[in-house]
Amino acid sequence: MKKITFLFIFISLFLTLSVFGQETTFNKGDKVLNIGIGLGGRYYSGTGYSTTVPPISASLEFGVADGLAGGKGSFGVAPYIGYTASKYKYSPNVDWGYNYSSTVVGLRGAFHYALASKLDTYLGLMLGYNIVSAKEYGANGTGIVYSASSSGFAWDGFLGARYYFTPKFGAFLELGYGIGYGNLGVAIKL
Repeated sequence: MKKITFLFIFISLFLTLSVFGQETTFNKGDKVLNIGIGLGGRYYSGTGYSTTVPPISASLEFGVADGLAGGKGSFGVAPYIGYTASKYKYSPNVDWGYNYSSTVVGLRGAFHYALASKLDTYLGLMLGYNIVSAKEYGANGTGIVYSASSSGFAWDGFLGARYYFTPKFGAFLELGYGIGYGNLGVAIKL
């Protein structure tokens, strides 16, 4: 239920803001590279966990349609990759635990709507695969070193904005349910 409420709030906010739309900032034929770092991780958190690699991600979005929503909207698709790693320590006094990592690969789709001449706002969905790895470190008293992996379907609903400082360079912020709860980084039009 929380996921549905979260998505409903995103959609409501996006539609409310879209009333104030301006000219488009993302068009058919555009290519934008996003490179970001996650703000708050949803993987491997809690007591005993420490982040060894913060959530990092990259995507290359291609504009495939424009002229939508009265000429102010467009649609893009992007391959996506994200990575994060953490260490779990069983006890502060014992050097034993697990190293975990997640690599998420997927395809994103996003609807863009211009709010201002340098601001590109968007709402989207990513579907992909989460490659998980776990490996034991230290001695647990048995002399046996365990390793395991568990991989599967991954998804992300997100709301984002890019602000362009120049025609080719900008910054972006996304909120969602991906490799991090938020993502902050640079956007480069190619």
